Amino acid sequence: MKTRQLGKTGPVVSAMGLGCMGMSDLYGPANRDDGIATIHAALDAGVTLLDTGDFYGMGHNEMLIRDALQGRRREDVVISVKFGAQRDASGNWIGLDTTPAGVKNFLAYSLKRLGTDYVDIYRPARVHPGVPIEETVGAIKEMIDAGYVRHVGLSEAGAETIRKACAVHPVVDLQIEYSLISRSIEKAILPACRELGVGITAYGVLSRGLLSGHWKPDRELHPYDFRAYSPRFQGENLSQNLKLVEALHKIADEHKVTPAQIAIAWVMSRGEDIVPLIGARKPERLAESLGALELSLSDEDLAAIGAAVPADAAAGERYPEMQMRMLDSER
Repeated sequence: MKTRQLGKTGPVVSAMGLGCMGMSDLYGPANRDDGIATIHAALDAGVTLLDTGDFYGMGHNEMLIRDALQGRRREDVVISVKFGAQRDASGNWIGLDTTPAGVKNFLAYSLKRLGTDYVDIYRPARVHPGVPIEETVGAIKEMIDAGYVRHVGLSEAGAETIRKACAVHPVVDLQIEYSLISRSIEKAILPACRELGVGITAYGVLSRGLLSGHWKPDRELHPYDFRAYSPRFQGENLSQNLKLVEALHKIADEHKVTPAQIAIAWVMSRGEDIVPLIGARKPERLAESLGALELSLSDEDLAAIGAAVPADAAAGERYPEMQMRMLDSER
């Protein structure tokens, strides 16, 4: 397995990480056995970075990871946890808590559910506009000093917020959406991260399956599937976006690979400081994604990909309007 370091001060991890969210939540019903089998396959392939959130399935995802890691050496895995999002018993989103007390409370429960003494990277899921990021990071720093956390991470933070956070404690990585059709970080956020020595863990590299080459326009979505409400999967937006995938498919065919592998390899080509998170829910999809590690794109390939899927070519925002307003990275 190839490796990359998360920022200047972070751990060395596999060049591709596994995003575990879909094994518990937000993409409709998930199969527990498939989730554990996928985590096992990832670990056996040399994947060392597992990403989760304490609100994925309201704790289910953390307990799934705990069960999957039974019999494995804890020190061989880097566990990244997001916190702060609040939900009710029906799964509705009801708020965000990134206060110092919230940091310590959420962490205590995550440690219990994960069955571990420490979290490798701890990060607020979103930036709360009413809670200074310095206070949130300061509380995580206290947990680092106490031995419960190893590193500070951020998620969907803007350039100015990243600077403020780094002034309190080194930030090893920013988790943010980055793909061929989600490239807004290139304007200010990515340059700021590189200036400050902050790595990128990129989620949504296949744009929730849209860029995979497996998506069908008539696919029926479960009411609990996030994509049933995502602008990019609606009506004419979906039709236009699938045309981009058709163009990507032609390039993939020339290389005898899949569109998913091309899309992942493109993200990896953007810099050694970027680690894509693959949201596979089954071992066979994981295996396909891992194949991107063997794909080397030339300058000519990258130019062809850029022509097939230009920046800002996607139709629709990456989140519904209300969620877009919550993103510090989009302000």
